Amino acid sequence: MTMRVAVLAQDLIWQERLARVVEEAGAQPARAKSDAEFDAALATAPRAIVDMTARAYDPVAAIERASAAGTRVIAVGEHDALEVRKRALGAGAERVYAYRKLFEDGPATVTRWLAT
Repeated sequence: MTMRVAVLAQDLIWQERLARVVEEAGAQPARAKSDAEFDAALATAPRAIVDMTARAYDPVAAIERASAAGTRVIAVGEHDALEVRKRALGAGAERVYAYRKLFEDGPATVTRWLAT
């Protein structure tokens, strides 16, 4: 059975990119762009990727909810957003990657994460 990964991203372009990275890593993305869609996806996804730059949802709260539910979470955001990175890690994200890292090396990075 293929692992499902909830992908929370408001921006359509980044949602598509992150979903494609998940697929290339051998998993099945469960796309979400709102809190309700993300919470529904968490019911069947043991892993999640959260885009930290959205305004339609609170990404730190989303990470807290996922982590509290036992879901392993990584986040993605702007490379220089240090305060947001700290908040995401404090909320339960395992790592916070810069967009560039997942754009350039996404499948390998996510494949390693899924294997741990």
